[in-house]
Amino acid sequence: MIHKNWENNKTIKQIECVHADAKKYIVHNVLTPGKVYDVKNETDEFYFIIDNTGKMGGFLKDYFKEV
Repeated sequence: MIHKNWENNKTIKQIECVHADAKKYIVHNVLTPGKVYDVKNETDEFYFIIDNTGKMGGFLKDYFKEV
């Protein structure tokens, strides 16, 4: 249940969205290219950030670059 408290975690680092062109999922509604997001948790494949809807979301690292 640790994922329920991620929104309150310290920011690990900041990343910038470089594109929102997903092949399989719709992410252009929740990510804005050029916007900087705070990373709350990270795995090998995903960044967990608070997206444009104000909710925690997990996104592939392909959409971002580190600031």
